[in-house]
Amino acid sequence: MRIERLTPASYRDLIQPDRVHGSLYTEPYVFEDELDKIFHRGWVFVAHESELPNVGDYVTRTVGRQHYLLVRGQDGAVNVFFNRCQHRGNLLCNKPTGTAKNFACPYHGWTFGLNGELQDVPHAGGFEKDWTKLGLEVPRSGNYRGFIFASAATDGISLDEHLGRAKELIDRACDLSPTGQLRLTAGWVRHEYAANWKMLPENDTDGYHVGFTHQSFMRAIRSQYDSFVSDEKQIKGVIRDWGNGHTEIDFAGGYTKPLEWLGTTPEKVPEYVAALEEAYGKERAEELMHLGPPHACIWPNLFLAEMNIVIFQPLAVDKSVQWHTPMLLEGAEGLDFRLLRQSEGALGPASFLVADDASIAERTQRALESGDPWCDLSRGLNREEIDARGVRSSHMTDETSNRGFWQHYLHVMGG
Repeated sequence: MRIERLTPASYRDLIQPDRVHGSLYTEPYVFEDELDKIFHRGWVFVAHESELPNVGDYVTRTVGRQHYLLVRGQDGAVNVFFNRCQHRGNLLCNKPTGTAKNFACPYHGWTFGLNGELQDVPHAGGFEKDWTKLGLEVPRSGNYRGFIFASAATDGISLDEHLGRAKELIDRACDLSPTGQLRLTAGWVRHEYAANWKMLPENDTDGYHVGFTHQSFMRAIRSQYDSFVSDEKQIKGVIRDWGNGHTEIDFAGGYTKPLEWLGTTPEKVPEYVAALEEAYGKERAEELMHLGPPHACIWPNLFLAEMNIVIFQPLAVDKSVQWHTPMLLEGAEGLDFRLLRQSEGALGPASFLVADDASIAERTQRALESGDPWCDLSRGLNREEIDARGVRSSHMTDETSNRGFWQHYLHVMGG
C-alpha cells in the first residue's frame, strides 16, 4: 500500500480508526510533509523561561529544520526570533546557550540587539536600505506558565486554541511548586534513537507496554508503578485523550498515599509540605500531594514526564533525539537532590527506562522497513468514556491515547 503522491485522501487511507499503516513511519516524503505541516505551520515547544533568568541570557533550539533564538531582553521579556541574519541568511548564533549584549553575524558582522533591531552594518557607506526594516524575523510565539511555544507560520490557530484543555496538565505540573513556577536549570541530556520521532510520544503515553518492556525495572526496584502491572482488573491507571493530539497516562488513581510518586512521605519532607500548605491551603496541598505530576504528551514535541521535562526532536525519517531535564520546583529547593537522582535513574544514560524504550523503537523501525504492514490500535476501542469536558478515557492498557494521537495527526496532515 505504498503511496507515491500525498493527498488528504492518502492519509485517510493510511490512518483508520483501529489501525495505521507502517509506511507513515518509514517513507521520507511523509517525514518531509510532517516537517512542513506539524513542525513549521503548527505550534511547537521551544524553551522554558527559567532557562533565561537574566537580561542577555539566550538559548538556541532547532525544531524540524527551523532554528530559533530566544533571549531575555532589557525589559525582562523573553524575545523569540528566527536564528538567521537578515543580510545573507547565515546562522546568527552558533552556541546552544550563553549571555550576550548583542548578536554579531560571523559572516559580515551585522549586529543585532536583544530586541532584534539591526544596530550596526560594517562599512555602511554602500548600504542605503532602511535599517529599521531589517531587524531579526519574529515568529509567532506564546508563553503559558513559563513554557514558551513558537510557530513559524504567519497565521493559524492561537496557542490557546492549540493547548486547549491540556492547559490543565501544565497547571498540574506547575502547581506542585509552592510558587507555581518550575525551574529547568539542571541541564539537558540527549539520547539519539534510530527510529521515527512519532514512536516517542506514542510510547510515552502507552500504558500497555510497561509490564513487558520494563520487566527488568519492575523486578529490580520497588516503586509506585508496581500496582500498574498487576492483574488487569486491579490496575487503577487511566489513559486519556485530551484532544488536539495531547495524551496522558494518569497514575493518580493507583497511588495509595501522598507523595508516593516522589518516593517519599510527607513526614520526610516537612519543609515542602509546609510550603505547599502555606501557598494553597491544607486541603489543596493534600490534593496535590496525592495527584502528583502529569505523565502527558503535549502535541507534538513536549512530554511532561512526571518530574522530568522531555523534548522530542525529529532529525530524519528514521532518526530522532529525546531531550530530558529534571523538573525542579521553585520554592522547594530541598527536593533538588532527590529529583536529580530520580531523573538519572529513569531517563539518564544508564537508566532503566530509556534503554528499554529506545531498543523497542529501533526494533520496530527495522521491522516496519522490511515489509508493508498495518499496526493495530484497536485495544479498548469499545470501552472508552467521554467526560463533561470532552476528554476521552479508558483503561490504562487500552490504546485510546495512540488513537487520539493519530486522529489529530490525520486532522493536521490530511485536512
